[in-house]
Amino acid sequence: MAEKVTVADFRRMKGEGTPITMLTAYDCNLARLVDEAGIDSILVGDSLGNVVLGYQSTIPVTMDDMIHHVKAVSRGTRRALLVGDMPFLSYHLSRERAIANAGRFLQEGGAQAVKLEGGREVAEAIRGIVEAGIPVVAHLGLTPQSVNQLGGYLVQGRDEKAARKLIDDALAVEEAGAFALVLECVPEALATYLSRELSIPTIGIGAGAGCDGQVLVSTDMLGLYGNQPPRFVRQFANLNAQIREALAGYREEVRARTFPAAEHTFAMPEGILEKVTG
Repeated sequence: MAEKVTVADFRRMKGEGTPITMLTAYDCNLARLVDEAGIDSILVGDSLGNVVLGYQSTIPVTMDDMIHHVKAVSRGTRRALLVGDMPFLSYHLSRERAIANAGRFLQEGGAQAVKLEGGREVAEAIRGIVEAGIPVVAHLGLTPQSVNQLGGYLVQGRDEKAARKLIDDALAVEEAGAFALVLECVPEALATYLSRELSIPTIGIGAGAGCDGQVLVSTDMLGLYGNQPPRFVRQFANLNAQIREALAGYREEVRARTFPAAEHTFAMPEGILEKVTG
């Protein structure tokens, strides 16, 4: 699939049983690498609050923060479906404000879709955004914007009451018009059940292999930080160690005056310096 990935491709891939791949990106350079690797979708997550802006949660992230980074990512994206994450309180206050904020991701940012956290309580916002012609990815399970209400970063849907609510919420966001559903930190059996029951594709993160696709935070799976990643993350590289080694090497060579060497410098015609300084 060399052409631009679309919402229709998500539906087709679910029907064919082809797993959908999604990764986050927050700048043009990383977006270009993700896109050229053939990843189906790039999510500019509000996780940029943690991994780029240095916040302790996603709560402080603003619409202007998100639009700034979506614009950067769009400049590096040619093939992947670009999804912008709607931040805290950008879609909760009114249907009209939700539509206007979602529209900014497409009109200003160059995204093709937006993502919202929540279930039945945000179904009306999803419906309004979809009716305005903006594709929506829903997000259930561990929803980081609601971490204070959830009591921490915990697996969701483990007991009967929570599992029933998650199923009801999934049906509600599907009915409201979402074209895909992210399931985060949900028991594998429940996520697999939802993937079978829903007509829209599920994208798992800590939800097992039974989902229709997978998403990870790129900085986690690339090992850009020295901290222990969440259990559901596989680190496909350890760039933290490589970067640290490169930085230490630079420091040592500068101090030893072995960098820059002759091949890193520029010459001027012989005699010119004497003429201008003599």
